[in-house]
Amino acid sequence: MVIAHKSNPMQGRSIDDLGYYDPMGETAEVSINEEKALMWLERGAEPTETVRSLLSKAGILRKRHEQKYSPSKDEAVEEDEIQSAEEPESAQEEEP
Repeated sequence: MVIAHKSNPMQGRSIDDLGYYDPMGETAEVSINEEKALMWLERGAEPTETVRSLLSKAGILRKRHEQKYSPSKDEAVEEDEIQSAEEPESAQEEEP
């Protein structure tokens, strides 16, 4: 599995090596450098269908999705502070 430029992926030289996939033998063997894969996906790399399937099975696409769409801890704290500041005082405690 390599990173190659879009204009000539098959004949151009590779930019980076992410791992390997060996489908021959009793069981398919897959090795993916997760850090490099996440870095290249963040930079906008577009995997082929086969590589996308391998990344998905390895859980790397899920991690990328969580990184991209889950709020960071700082953002979550800010949201909690904003929500508590917006609540009216009467809603916090009502006296009979």
